[in-house]
Amino acid sequence: MSRLYTIPLKGLKQGHHTFRFEVDNEYFENFEESEIKEGSLAVVAEVEKRSSHLELEIVISGQVKLCCDRCLDMFYFPLECRNSIIVKNGPGHDESDPDLIILALNEQELDLKQYIYEFIYLALPIRRVHPQGSDGESTCDPEMIRKLHEHIVDEEPVDNPAWDELKKLMNDN
Repeated sequence: MSRLYTIPLKGLKQGHHTFRFEVDNEYFENFEESEIKEGSLAVVAEVEKRSSHLELEIVISGQVKLCCDRCLDMFYFPLECRNSIIVKNGPGHDESDPDLIILALNEQELDLKQYIYEFIYLALPIRRVHPQGSDGESTCDPEMIRKLHEHIVDEEPVDNPAWDELKKLMNDN
């Protein structure tokens, strides 16, 4: 898989180049800890080679299958993101700056596999729930939502005498 997501550096002439990659279920299988197991994404890497560095603009679009945080049902989430990276040659490999890659002088290609994976994850929302339907209603599993509502506990706040003295102090000021 590593060669599938690489940009050859040796022999790349100055100017503009476009590289296209496909990300599918097989791609995600290579990341064992990934919560994404299915997806279909197109990756376009626009590369501008200059005399001193490369400028990459990576656009990823498609969909990934996620687990809904609310109903635990799987759903397809549309994903689109755009990321920029600058690549320079240096004495050794360095990834301390997320927007700058320093490759050893003898490197022949740039492997984007890990970068693509990270860009996909950074584009995911923190809260992953089914999108709303055209009627504005949730498209979550209705049976699971019904069960969740059965287990909601509405508790009235109970006065705790241990806090009474503290409340008195707060009210005195």
